[in-house]
Amino acid sequence: MGVKNRARLSYKLGYAARNPHRIVPYARRLARDAWLRARARDHVSFYRAVMRSDTARSPYGAVGAASRAHWERIGRLQFDYLTGHGLTPGDRMLEIGCGNLRAGRLFIRYLEPGHYYGVDISPDILLAAQDTIVRDGLQDRLPHLTLVRDLRLDFLPEAYFTVVHAHSVFSHSPIQVIDECLANVGRVLAPGGFFDFTFNRTEGEEHNVLREDFYYRTDTLITLAAKHGLTAHLMDDWERTGHRQSKLRVTHAHPDT
Repeated sequence: MGVKNRARLSYKLGYAARNPHRIVPYARRLARDAWLRARARDHVSFYRAVMRSDTARSPYGAVGAASRAHWERIGRLQFDYLTGHGLTPGDRMLEIGCGNLRAGRLFIRYLEPGHYYGVDISPDILLAAQDTIVRDGLQDRLPHLTLVRDLRLDFLPEAYFTVVHAHSVFSHSPIQVIDECLANVGRVLAPGGFFDFTFNRTEGEEHNVLREDFYYRTDTLITLAAKHGLTAHLMDDWERTGHRQSKLRVTHAHPDT
């Protein structure tokens, strides 16, 4: 998947010429992000502020959905793919960056009660997740929703989760945040379990746009996983679903660990 460097001035000028109606919204977001970044102590606190701002406008838009229908469609896409690639009702699932339960609401209904655990850095989107639970009548499925300040996952039990899932999390994360997650996810991942995550893939120069969207080469993330005793491989058929991001599956390098 070749992706042009969207951070280059030449790309921005060309994109603006093709999409003049997006110039003003982009300028507003650029100014908003600069203001938020100046007041943030690190990337997580910056992105938490971004989510607060986006959620105030629309909980659907905050997780990248143009509409309620689009939100439901992407959630169904995640659910159908994961249930077709190993997820069973008896699995204990951790969803990193659960958002307002775009896919989580489907996982919660599918899994046995108490088997879904969602974490997110944004208190605002977690309140929206509670609204989703109420709206969909999922209270008796006993989902767990927890606010986190980082991705060290140190408050979670060792070797407990058989499936870990993160959709559109690493696509918004600098390499230090991804490294932190991969350094710690192996501890909570049960033997024989797997961790699926999406990311923005490029075959060219790695880059970011507005410190919100990050683009990585596949080998970079595979090498990073290996550093922490994990094996990662590209899920090629995910890209055939039409989703713009790519997906890696991570397992213990030694399944009995």
